[in-house]
Amino acid sequence: MRWRLLRLEGDAAFNMAVDEALLRSRVPTVRFYRFRPSAVTIGYFQRVESSVNLKEAERLGVPVVRRITGGGAVYHDERGELTYSVAGPLDLFPKDVRESFRYLCEGVMGVVRRFGLEPQFAGVNDVLIGGRKVSGSAQTREGGVLLQHGTIMYATDLVTLARLISPPREKLSDKGVRSVLERVTTIGRELGREIGYEEVLEAALDSFSFLGEMGEGDLTEEEWKHVEELEEKYRSRRWNFRR
Repeated sequence: MRWRLLRLEGDAAFNMAVDEALLRSRVPTVRFYRFRPSAVTIGYFQRVESSVNLKEAERLGVPVVRRITGGGAVYHDERGELTYSVAGPLDLFPKDVRESFRYLCEGVMGVVRRFGLEPQFAGVNDVLIGGRKVSGSAQTREGGVLLQHGTIMYATDLVTLARLISPPREKLSDKGVRSVLERVTTIGRELGREIGYEEVLEAALDSFSFLGEMGEGDLTEEEWKHVEELEEKYRSRRWNFRR
């Protein structure tokens, strides 16, 4: 199987529009990107006010955008996170939802291993290092196509993350922690050294090759039209604050 490789990146609305356009397409695609500028995305079913510190987001100038995938709120630090997305026909992936998460998160765990660290797959969609979350993923399926996207935190500003994200107390207590800072980590923090984006991207390109051969590509003309249409949605208050 040959996969199209994309490195398109932009702001939150553009990134989410591209990922949804990939869901509408049947072209097997692997994409690596950053959020520029930094942003918060929230899961499709979340309420904005109970998931994000909106006053802090406004103070920092951090946009908040709703995803089409489930899961919780995520801070995407443009200087400390690589985001991946994988999209393709359902028959390319395990049918069971948890197994499909585990299958695709092998790419994330491979990145962690390439830095000499030992990852753990936990819950339905998390990758941990030493019990702390370094990656979360979210997924949706539509029209016979699967889209999964997720994070790889290599140098995320965890203090800013903790100020912006407001998980329910019961969610933290279920994990045996009292604060967000106790729950998360980065690859750089675990290694005790600085890591750059290109270093992580190189590791990801190698690690995700388990899916098959990848070749550099671009969106089709039809996909670009979808992106333009979808960006309007992701920039609208009606979509982002619908709950």
